[in-house]
Amino acid sequence: MAHTLPWLILLSPLVSALLVLLFAHRSKALSVALSLAAVFVSLGGSLLAFSKAPESLSTHFTWIDLGPAFQLNIGLKIDDLTKVMLLVVTGIGALVHIYSTVYMEKDEGKSRFFGSLSLFMFSMLGIVLADNLAMMFIFWELVGVSSYLLIGHWFTKESAAAAANKAFLTNRIGDFGFMAGILLVWSITDSLGFAEIAANISKLTNNPTLLTISGLCLFCGAVGKSAQLPLHVWLPDAMEGPTPVSALIHAATMVAAGVYMLARIFFLLEPSALALSVIAWIGATTALFAALLATQQNDIKKILAYSTLSQLGLMVAGIGVGAWGASMFHLFTHAFFKALLFLGSGAIIHALHHEQDIWKMGGLKKTMPKTFWTFAIGTLALTGAPFLAGFFSKDAILLAAYAKNPFIFGFALITSLLTAFYMTRLVVVAFFGKARSDAAKHGHDCPPAMTVPLLILAILSIIAGYPVFAEPIFGHDNFHAAHAATHNTLVPLLAISVFALGTIVAYVLYCGKSKDPIVIRPLANRLYIDEFYSALIAGTQDVLASLSGWLDRYVLDGVLVRGLSAGTWGAGYLFRLLQFGNLQGYAFLFGAGVVALLYLLIK
Repeated sequence: MAHTLPWLILLSPLVSALLVLLFAHRSKALSVALSLAAVFVSLGGSLLAFSKAPESLSTHFTWIDLGPAFQLNIGLKIDDLTKVMLLVVTGIGALVHIYSTVYMEKDEGKSRFFGSLSLFMFSMLGIVLADNLAMMFIFWELVGVSSYLLIGHWFTKESAAAAANKAFLTNRIGDFGFMAGILLVWSITDSLGFAEIAANISKLTNNPTLLTISGLCLFCGAVGKSAQLPLHVWLPDAMEGPTPVSALIHAATMVAAGVYMLARIFFLLEPSALALSVIAWIGATTALFAALLATQQNDIKKILAYSTLSQLGLMVAGIGVGAWGASMFHLFTHAFFKALLFLGSGAIIHALHHEQDIWKMGGLKKTMPKTFWTFAIGTLALTGAPFLAGFFSKDAILLAAYAKNPFIFGFALITSLLTAFYMTRLVVVAFFGKARSDAAKHGHDCPPAMTVPLLILAILSIIAGYPVFAEPIFGHDNFHAAHAATHNTLVPLLAISVFALGTIVAYVLYCGKSKDPIVIRPLANRLYIDEFYSALIAGTQDVLASLSGWLDRYVLDGVLVRGLSAGTWGAGYLFRLLQFGNLQGYAFLFGAGVVALLYLLIK
């Protein structure tokens, strides 16, 4: 049973996806039932793996065998790190599935949606369970495909189709670097399995330059999937997909895959101080950059999207300062409160007839009390309010950064201040004051299938950071390693101070306001980075098109086609002059040729 359990967890969603997309797509009820059954089988298997599986379990079979030259296994691995991600992916996945039964109730593509959800669950679980880089890359690409289908679920909507394309193409850039890193590691260590690479790590450490290059190439995969600078642009636009997709893919699972991958290969990154420094700075810069942009967004889902970018940046920075345990701890708690916030925003959008502008809301505290209280708990957990889950996990990263790099710590602290500011702004504008639209006046809490997941996630957002809950999941040693230097009281005090400052300033600025008192156009327009990329791509296409046109016109058509044709015609014309059909003329030419030949021979 121990060796079949990982396969059961992995393959259940695949079976569901195949049944839904190939056979059951005409029946919405059957599609939903199959998808729900699959995710609960995976959840049950993950809970069994957590409670019953040994500390380390591996099972595999040979897929490609070319003898000594190359061998590739399809292998599944369950260890402490895997167990944490399994609980996150299947737990959040199950709640999103339940929530979606109501949210997507009237959607014409409901069967297709649940089939795509199952395909995504299969792909994400494959990344989590993979025991080698090649298998991880295969499922990495499958996650890209399934996220493309989910983001572009409403494919008749132009913006959704464009967002799906943008996400897919942007991720391919990072994935190219990831593939290069895998090939580089394989060429040096002759291994693809994590255990085998670790055993042959000396082959890499003997060449620090190659070690750094391979580590940074692998990191490119995380830059794409976890939306770090400069490949962050796809995540805010991906909010065009249904809100449950935002909760599942862009809060708790897909975007966390990059952080999980970095934790899995940390043994490769740790020997290279330069690689870790680059990772730390990209993470810290992304965290601060995204937090700044979130302060000026008005779309409720885009505020949460930039918040996700910012929190992922903190996790990546934690990896960079060597605290992968703290980053995984924050990934674990963040999954609960960010999924809660996305599902809460979905409840608001659902009740307000798809209104997403927070300045067209207001007064929802009275009309949607259950949504308000759960959303408030998620907000407090995200902003680092004392004694909630986010406070403990964020502090773990801050403590590690403080001990390792004061500048990274400064970036992280300012990010925490801005997080409290923009999330308080969201809550005050959307829930307090008077209703600013007819839809807001008639807001209402959603059915139990949508509110029960909110309540469960709200409870987890409170308790997930406490030792009594987190220690059994992370293990005693790992949990306390994530809280290294907990004797330092300065960092928690600073964290509480910036939380209080950001909350108070936002409340004073936005309470009772009917429009934004602070408008910073560059931040509202995302520093025009999307426009810059569009211009760069368009300009590159224009240059390539012009070059292609010049080559086609003057080289291919002018030289090769017309030139050769003209040359052939000219040669033929010259030879034709010699064919004048006069016998005396031919005799004359023959004689002249003989004379010329004799002249050359005598000379």
